Amino acid sequence: MSWDIVLFSSEQNLVSLENLNEDLLKPIDFDKVLKSKFENIKKSENHNEIIGKDFSIDFFDDEELVSNKMLSLYGENGLFELIKIAKVENWQIYDSGNDKMINLEKPEENGYGNFQKYLNNLNE
Repeated sequence: MSWDIVLFSSEQNLVSLENLNEDLLKPIDFDKVLKSKFENIKKSENHNEIIGKDFSIDFFDDEELVSNKMLSLYGENGLFELIKIAKVENWQIYDSGNDKMINLEKPEENGYGNFQKYLNNLNE
């Protein structure tokens, strides 16, 4: 099962989506950045699958600049790779599984571990 996250490009430090100020969102080309950071990308029409060591990341191409980008992760290592990029690109990451922003300095606080707990609760 995939773990859905959303990348944000914003001038605002997002604590939650409730305080999101749309005027501070910055449209960018997430696709170009993601494709430049990973070597192994399988492409099929407008779908992309980044294949890494013990992870994969799925996303669809956007036809225009956007201020946020939904990705589906498979494997914890994918999150850590995205966090590295987010720090360089000044992106923020929202975790749809627990409805919180991921702390890029301490992703263990609200990252993959909580996703695993969520999956375990679904299976009970």
